[in-house]
Amino acid sequence: MAKKIRRWILPLLFLTPLFIMIGLAWVSPLALTVYLGFTDLSIRNFLAFIQDFFTDKVSLTLDNFRRIFTAEDPNIPLTLKVTVLYVVSVLAINAFYALVLSLAIAFFVRNEVLSMILRITWLLPRITPGIIYALMWIWFIDPRNGLLNDMLRLMGVPEDLLPDSWLLRTPYSQLLMIMINGYVGASFGMIVYTAAIKSIPTDLINASYVDGANEFQAARRVIIPLLKWPMLFVTAWQTLSLLSSYEYILMVWGAGSGQGYGIARSAGVMVWSLYSYSKAFAEYLYGYASALSLILVIIGIVLIVLYFKIFGFRRMMEPSKVEV
Repeated sequence: MAKKIRRWILPLLFLTPLFIMIGLAWVSPLALTVYLGFTDLSIRNFLAFIQDFFTDKVSLTLDNFRRIFTAEDPNIPLTLKVTVLYVVSVLAINAFYALVLSLAIAFFVRNEVLSMILRITWLLPRITPGIIYALMWIWFIDPRNGLLNDMLRLMGVPEDLLPDSWLLRTPYSQLLMIMINGYVGASFGMIVYTAAIKSIPTDLINASYVDGANEFQAARRVIIPLLKWPMLFVTAWQTLSLLSSYEYILMVWGAGSGQGYGIARSAGVMVWSLYSYSKAFAEYLYGYASALSLILVIIGIVLIVLYFKIFGFRRMMEPSKVEV
């Protein structure tokens, strides 16, 4: 009996710091977000709230969610459309284009040195400080001194199709938003997929060659089916990341002053998470910002459950039927 107790206590002792960290860094902020989403907390009663968590100057209300779901806030419909465009488009790059990129680099490129150079090239944006990465894009798209418009001219793009401002002209600004976040995000999927491809036993691939498969058929019939776990992880992780991320949009377009929209709203790149940020830190509507954030949490949970269904999570969790 004592041995069994020790066998349980020792792992718990090692896991205690992890549980404490999860409680402080995830559970507590989530609980606070849920609570604040149902309050009228703002700059007017913030000091009273800090002094007394249970102050009667902060009232419980459903008004935040009523404003969101009835579109009483006129910015909600456009922000929702931009967020859907942003998440779907960048996810297609981060999860699916990254898979194609990884297959090309890790499987079809046989020269290991060239493969490594290509991987490092795609990793450069991720290891570059975010503000430097943003400033490089701002220079790259500058209509006078940047290279983007010059490159498009050399490719034969008519002059009348080139915008005078990639930052402000919709839909060019939205295309820029997708490119900035997609280029840096594809490297994450590339790392995961490349590691998974490299871990596949070569005997399986060689066996497909013996059966008459070419490289494309081996990639389709052998490699991709073995990447379900990495595909689920990358898709789920990138979806949650995109729902909550706004840092590159903030660095390039800004959250601004005044009503907190900066030029992001006028440029058509105001995503939901950035809108929540601006409501909290530019307009100081903490309750309303928390309600906006809570909706993102719910959407994220629903999408993860959907991904589990699509990728067959229960089937992947079943033990192997192959006898060793």
